[in-house]
Amino acid sequence: MPNFCAAPNCTRKSTQSDLAFFRFPRDPERCRIWVENCRRADLEAKSSDQLNKHYRLCAKHFDPALVCKTSPYRTVLKDTAIPTIFDLTSHLKNPYTRHRKQIKELTDEDIRKMKERRLALSTQKDIKNDQDTINLIEDEPQLSTEEKEYRDYLRSLFEILLMVAKQGIPLEVEKVSEPELKSNNFQALLDYCMNAGDQPLRKRFEGTAVNTEYLSTIQQSQLLDVCENTVREEMLMEVRESRIFSLVTGDLVEFADGKHFPLFVRFVNQQNVLREEFLDFLPFVDGDESALVEILEAQLTDRWGLSMEDCRGQAHRATGTSTTKMKAVAALLMEKYPLVLHMPCSHMALNIHLANNLPFPNVQIVMETLRRIESLFKTPLTRGELDKAISTQHQKNEEKAAAVKQLCVSGWTEQHNVFDVLLEILPALLLCMDNIWENGDVLFSASVAADAYSIAESLADFETVVTSIILKNVLTFTRAFGRNLQGDTLSVFAAATSLTAVLHSLNEVNDNIDVYHEFWYEEAVSLAALMEIPVSIPRLFVRKQRAADMGEIQAESYFKEYVTIPVIRGIMQEVEDMFCETNMKALKCLSLVPAVMGQMKFNTTEENYASVYHSDLPNPDTLPAELHCWRIKWKHRGKEVRLPTTIHETLQLPDVKFFPNVNNFLKVLSTLPLLKLEGNKSETASERLQTYLDSVPAKQWNKSIAMLGVNTHVRHDVDVMVDKYCRLYPEDEPEVESEEVSGEDIMKTVV
Repeated sequence: MPNFCAAPNCTRKSTQSDLAFFRFPRDPERCRIWVENCRRADLEAKSSDQLNKHYRLCAKHFDPALVCKTSPYRTVLKDTAIPTIFDLTSHLKNPYTRHRKQIKELTDEDIRKMKERRLALSTQKDIKNDQDTINLIEDEPQLSTEEKEYRDYLRSLFEILLMVAKQGIPLEVEKVSEPELKSNNFQALLDYCMNAGDQPLRKRFEGTAVNTEYLSTIQQSQLLDVCENTVREEMLMEVRESRIFSLVTGDLVEFADGKHFPLFVRFVNQQNVLREEFLDFLPFVDGDESALVEILEAQLTDRWGLSMEDCRGQAHRATGTSTTKMKAVAALLMEKYPLVLHMPCSHMALNIHLANNLPFPNVQIVMETLRRIESLFKTPLTRGELDKAISTQHQKNEEKAAAVKQLCVSGWTEQHNVFDVLLEILPALLLCMDNIWENGDVLFSASVAADAYSIAESLADFETVVTSIILKNVLTFTRAFGRNLQGDTLSVFAAATSLTAVLHSLNEVNDNIDVYHEFWYEEAVSLAALMEIPVSIPRLFVRKQRAADMGEIQAESYFKEYVTIPVIRGIMQEVEDMFCETNMKALKCLSLVPAVMGQMKFNTTEENYASVYHSDLPNPDTLPAELHCWRIKWKHRGKEVRLPTTIHETLQLPDVKFFPNVNNFLKVLSTLPLLKLEGNKSETASERLQTYLDSVPAKQWNKSIAMLGVNTHVRHDVDVMVDKYCRLYPEDEPEVESEEVSGEDIMKTVV
C-alpha cells in the first residue's frame, strides 16, 4: 500500500515520489510535538501507537540536516528529528483543498506554551546532537569498499539490461562469424561499455580474456528475473490500490520452451486514468482447460496478490484452435466468479472476433489465410506486387484500380469490412500470389514464394470462395453494431440499445435460409467463374460419401447444409453469448455519462441496471437519491457548461468525488475490456508487444526482454534492483551449475 503524507496541504504519496516517508515516533512526547507542528487538529486525540502505525510524514517537512541517506537504498531520520517545514496557508486561497486534514488555528496561549517547550528542549538538543550523529553512523551497517564496488557493477549491468529491453535488442545472435565475437548481444554491450570507460565493469573484468563470456546464462537469467519482477511489482502496486480490474489475454506466442499467452490487466489508477498494462506471458497447456484456469488463478492470487473477487471483466483475443480453449476458460471463470463478464476485446473488430470463434474448419482456413496474407504484405516488395496485380486486373479503369488499392491499405485484414475487401480484391490477390510463387525475376526468397504458393492454393479452392461470401453476407448485419462498440461512449450506448434489432435481422435470415442461400451461392459461382475456379465439393467429403455408399449430393445442397446454416447459427449463438443480459445491463449503465444522459433527455433509469455492481458501491442504499441529484446537476447546468462525453472526461471532474456511488460505478465500467482505451495518445501495451514480435526474429524472442520492452514507461529504481539482487543472490554463494537449476526454479525463487 502507498504511504500518504499526513502534513496539511501536502498531497505526496510514496508511489509518485522518490522521497522517503517516516512514521510518527512511538515516544509520546516526541509524537505530541510532531502533531503540534503539523497543526492537525484531528490527530490530537490519537495515541502515539495509532499515529506510528497509520500516519507518515515525507522528507520535505524536515530540515535536510536531519535526514541521513546512509546508502543509495536507505534513508533514516536522526532520533531527535522534529518536522518544522509546513505549508499552512495555501488552503486559504482554495478552502476545498483542506479535505480531512483539519488545520488547527492557534491561540495566543497555544503559541506561548509551544515557545516554552521548544526553549526547554533546545538545550538538550545541543548537547545530544553530536553524540546522536555518531551513534547513528555506528548503528547503520557500513558497506565495505568491495561491497560498494560490487553494487556499482550490478548497477551497470541493470542499466545495460534496461537499455537492451528499451531498444528491443535481442539477447541471442543468430550466428557468430568470428571467434572473438561474443555469443550474445548483452556480452557485446558489456565489452562496449568497458571500452567506453565504465569503471565498475572494467575493474570487474579487467583480467578476463577478450573472448571469454563475462556472465553465465544463469547469471543473465537471474538479472532478468529481478529486473522483470521489480518493474511488474510497480504496476501491481497500482492495481492493488485501485482494487477493481479486468483481464485481457492475447494470441498465443511460441517461445523456445513452448506456447504462452500474454496477459494484460485493465484498471483505473488513483488519478482516475484508465490503464491497460502487460504483466507477463503465461504457459498455454494443451490439456484440460481447467489447468489453464488454475495457472491463471495461481499467478494472479498466489504470486501477484490480486483477488479474482475484484475482477469484473475478461476478454480473450485468440485465433485458430486456441479460441475453443479460451472460450472454455472464460466459461469456467464465470462459473466461479459470476462478475467476471466475458466480452469481446476492444482491440479486435467484432466481425473478426465472431469469425475467429466459429469452430468450423472451413472458416478457420479462411481466417488463417487472412493472417498469412497480412504477414506476407508487410514488405514494400510484396506490397508493390499486389498494386501491380490490381492495376493489371483493372487496366481499363484506372479510377477503379485506385479505389481498390485504397481499400487494401495496411491493416485491412483487421477491419470490420474485411470480407468485403477480400472478395473485392480476390481476383487480383490470386494473380499476385501466382506471380510471387512463380518468381520469374527471382525477386523473392524461397520462403516468401512458398508462402505465396500455399495462399494461392487456399484462395483457388471453391469452398474458400463460398465460405468467404457467406461470412461477408451474414456479418453485414453485425458490422454497424461492431463499429459502434469501438466508437465513442454515445456509439457504444447506441449499440447496447440496438442489439435486439441485430438479433431480429439474424433470425429473419435463419428463418428464410433457403432464399438467402440461393442468392449467396449464385454470387460464389459467378466469382469462381471469373477466376476460373471449378465448382466442386471438398475431396474429403466425397471420399467419405463414397465409402459409406451414399447417393450423390449436389454442390449447392452441400454448401447450404455444411457452410451456410452452420455459419448463420454459429454467429447468432456467439452474439447471444457475448451480449447476454448481464453484459447488456452493464453497457446500459453508460447512461451515467452526462452526454448520454443529455441524448436521452435525462430520462435515464440506471438504477434498474445497478444490481450488476451493487457490491462495488460504497453506499448502495443512497444510490437512487444520488442518481437523481446527478441527473439534476447536469439537466440544470449553465448554458456555458459542456456535457462530458466519455467516462474518462467525467472521472476527471473535480466534483465527481461528491457522488461516490457514481464515481465507483464509472470506474468499474471503465475497466470493461469491450470499451476502448480513452485518453491514450501513445501506443497501447498490446501494440507495443506486437511491435516487439514483428521487429525481432521469432528465434530470438525472449519473454523477459519483451515484458521489459513493453513496460519502459513504468517507473523503476535501479538501486532497488541492486538491493533485491544482493539479497536473493549473495556474491559469496557458489555459482549453481546451469544443468541443475531450471528457469522455473529461478522464477519461483524470485517470486
